[in-house]
Amino acid sequence: MITKPIIFAGAMALIGSGAMADCENTVPVKSLTNAFPAYVIMTDVMKGCGNFEAELDKDHRLKVQDVLSSDPALYTIVGVANATSVPLFDQELVRPLNDLIEKHGQNLNENQFITIDGNVLAVAALFNTQHLMYREDIFNDLEIEVPTTWDEVFEAAETIEAAGLVDYPLGGYYMAGWNLGFVFVNHYLGEGGAFLDENNNPIIDADKAYLVMERMKTAASYMDPEYLVSDTTFVTKQFQQGKIAIANLWASRAGAVNDPNESTVAGNIKMAAGLMGSAQPASTVWWDGWVVAKNITDEEAEAGFKLIAAAMDPAVIAANNDAAVWLANGFTPGLAAVGAAATAEAGAPAYPATKAMAVMHTALGNGLSAYMTGDKDAETALADILADYEVAAKEANLL
Repeated sequence: MITKPIIFAGAMALIGSGAMADCENTVPVKSLTNAFPAYVIMTDVMKGCGNFEAELDKDHRLKVQDVLSSDPALYTIVGVANATSVPLFDQELVRPLNDLIEKHGQNLNENQFITIDGNVLAVAALFNTQHLMYREDIFNDLEIEVPTTWDEVFEAAETIEAAGLVDYPLGGYYMAGWNLGFVFVNHYLGEGGAFLDENNNPIIDADKAYLVMERMKTAASYMDPEYLVSDTTFVTKQFQQGKIAIANLWASRAGAVNDPNESTVAGNIKMAAGLMGSAQPASTVWWDGWVVAKNITDEEAEAGFKLIAAAMDPAVIAANNDAAVWLANGFTPGLAAVGAAATAEAGAPAYPATKAMAVMHTALGNGLSAYMTGDKDAETALADILADYEVAAKEANLL
């Protein structure tokens, strides 16, 4: 895949938060996206253009391939990221956008175009990664230094737990399945680990894996005991309700945790670089954006793309500046973007988005919960995960 390097788009003067793009849509358009705040903002703009229906679903990644495989496609435009875009590109389920960009993409910038073999297949809206968020007021009261490693986080958690200022020192998206697998992926990459060789054979370093698994269990001991049902939204709400003091959370939630309309501790949550592993940040770099379905009419495709462009109008971006680390024109990096920028600058790797890695991620997500609950020891859990990966990879003709 050929993509432009991630940079911050040029700044524009901030205007009123109610800013909307100048648009009018006469063709019915439907979207399927994740449910985090940036997509809420963009789809609200689209609704203002008319004839638009949005479905925001935190588990949308499980549906995108099926809904675009249908003929006609069940949705006109779909929100995607690094990993979710790969099968859509490989199966040619999305429409090249070069002609539509030429006609309607004047307010977009080249940095947003996800390009393969000269064809723009997606438009990135924002840069996303995982970074440290912490309660500055609690850290100041307890004279805690901002952690840079997980060992320092655990030391801080001990102090916070002893003080009894929150329900739980830490929050984490450890929901069994994709989220739990993702936490392992980030930690393991942070240790400099590799998952697969060039032939998709698993090459996980057992010592690094056991270290990561033990760290994950230690982190869970400072979380809500129901951590295996905790996703990103759950952790965001814990912050907003004043229940936790630390989390390594997605940058796309940086605006929401300090939203005075939703948070009881707005203004007290600060951002810092993602926590380091022994080799690099235990975080991965992602982009989130849009694709247009292939199995729809040209008229529907054009209408859908025009709404994508309207949702990233510079006035819209400027009016919602701190809701995400936007790649679109109109963004001025502010306090909410500090952690994301620091994580990227520290060398956080891109998520290894391949078909085989998707199979490995699934095996990890399905197999780690037995270790976390104590039903399996680390050695047995890892052996079973690798066995499950090999079965699934063979079924998918990847081995």
